[in-house]
Amino acid sequence: MCATFDRMILPEQERHEVLIRLTEAVSLLESSMNAQLIPSTGTNLVYAIRGARDGKDIAAVQGGIVSRRGEVHLSGPCVFDAGGDIARIVLTAMKFDPLMRSGAAIQFSRKTLAVIEDMFIECCALDRAKEPPGTTTIDWGVASCCTEGVPEVIYDHATAPHEALIRIIGENPVEIANNIIILSNRIQYREI
Repeated sequence: MCATFDRMILPEQERHEVLIRLTEAVSLLESSMNAQLIPSTGTNLVYAIRGARDGKDIAAVQGGIVSRRGEVHLSGPCVFDAGGDIARIVLTAMKFDPLMRSGAAIQFSRKTLAVIEDMFIECCALDRAKEPPGTTTIDWGVASCCTEGVPEVIYDHATAPHEALIRIIGENPVEIANNIIILSNRIQYREI
């Protein structure tokens, strides 16, 4: 009897493959994303290696993704340990579902959220007012939305000094980029 084995991937090879896949996804966003979806503080698209333990295991666009003169602009190349808050969101989501290794954030608006809901994407709202003392909003908020599985979208409304965001979580960055592009196409002629 012959045993079958999963293809063994060396850590450096997996890191290389994560960078390639992420670079492909950010290229899609750069060419097709509606720049109005980018929060005023910028955003990022991140992708973690399997079993990621910290930000060093998560690739992102160095310096993030910003809007310049109404165009999507990448501030740098895809590298590890540059994901910031979005990387922390993915790390928390991976505790509940290790397949959910990618994430991004877009500008919140009720119209954008309505389009997302029309796309039948599972959403969860987090309420910063319910955040227990001594916790961070990101860790607590994501965990509070993942008790029955990881939703594809976690959003919150603005409360000073925080900007309201829609966070998109998925298995890979190409999936997330495609959802953002579909969203961009559906809101292209609407006011965000």
